[in-house]
Order: sequence, then C-alpha cells, then structure tokens
Amino acid sequence: MVHEHTYKQFDADLEGIRSRVLQMGGLVEEQISNAIEALISANLELAEQVINNDHQVNALEVGLDEDCTQIIARRQPTASDLRMVMTVVKTITDLERIGDEAAKIARMARRIHESDRLTQPRFNEIKYMANVVLEMLRRALDGFARLDVSSAADIVRQDMQVDEEFRLVLRHLITFMMEDPRTISVFIDIMFVAKAIERMGDHAKNMSEYVVYMVKGKDVRHTTVEEIERVAQR
Repeated sequence: MVHEHTYKQFDADLEGIRSRVLQMGGLVEEQISNAIEALISANLELAEQVINNDHQVNALEVGLDEDCTQIIARRQPTASDLRMVMTVVKTITDLERIGDEAAKIARMARRIHESDRLTQPRFNEIKYMANVVLEMLRRALDGFARLDVSSAADIVRQDMQVDEEFRLVLRHLITFMMEDPRTISVFIDIMFVAKAIERMGDHAKNMSEYVVYMVKGKDVRHTTVEEIERVAQR
C-alpha cells in the first residue's frame, strides 16, 4: 500500500508539472498575440502590459525548474518518466525565451510609435510571420499535452517557412532604406521585430522535437525532416 501511494503521488506530481507547462505556454501565446497587436494598432498601453507581464513567465520557469530538480532528487525517475522531466526542463527554457522575444517586440512597438517619424510602416508580413509562429507554438504544446508526435515534422517545415519569410522581409526593408534613407531608423526597428519572430519559430520547433524525444525516446535535433517523420511513424 505504501508503494502504491508513492506511485500515485509521483504520477500526481508529474501531472501537476505538465499542467503548469501548458499554463506557461498559454501565457506565452497571449504575450505574443498582445505584442503583435500592440505593434500593429499602436496600442502603447498593451505594449506596457506585455513588458510588465514578462516577469510572470520568468516566475513560472523558475518554479517549474525547481520542481523538476526536486522530482529528480527525490524520485530518481527512469525511462519515460525521466524523459518527461527532461522535456519539461528544456521546454520551459524555450518558452521563457519566447516570452523574452515577445517583450522585445513590445519594446520595439513602443519605440516605433512613440517616435515622431516620417514613416509609419505597414506590418502585413510581420503579422503573417507571427501567425505562423503562433500556430507552431500551439501545435507543439498540443503535442506535449497529448503525447502526440504527428505534427512534429510539419512544425519543422513551418519553421523553414518562417525563415524564408524572414529573409524576404529583410530584402524588402533593405530596398526601402536604400530608396529613402529617412526610413532607416524605423525599418531597423522592424528588422529587430522580424528577427524576434524568427527566433520564436526556432524555439517552437525545438519544443516539437523535445516531444518526439519524450514519446519515442529518440533525439531528433539536428536531423532531417524525413528522419523526424520516420521516427514519428514508428
């Protein structure tokens, strides 16, 4: 009976950690959406909210990291349980970094719209990139929640799409700056926004690869999309 109680408590601890990772993921999704909305609509109050809420993301990472350390020390998990704990540790690091990038976009939004600049740019390409990254993040979190690796290869492909879109944005911005040097300041800020979104995509891709490791026991980082598909289908 003592062993049965111990196992049940261990399962409850793991489930509690999984739930809090998803809570952290939901907060990070909200931070991205609000940062992009603040940028597009010149909502400086919303930008400040994103910047101020970044500490909540940081606090969740610290708390989860500590709980994972305690589980490893007390429970000494093995096999799939250990992979789950390690996946959580890596996932929350990527989520915290995505949160940092969202706060960076909010600061750029404040900078772009507070300045008295000749050019107030359109953000169609930025919005498109952000929407793709949000979908990647949601699919990665869904895979984590359901122990489902079926979307992993598609998320990697979406990351390639975001990378290509980033290169297109850079080319367009450089062209605009060459045509009108007065726009250089604002377009450099937009470059930082585009780079932040591209980095978010990298982190979401990482998260999808951790899910493959957690479920299949195979590390697919730095492999091809085809290899990820083969592992996912086994």
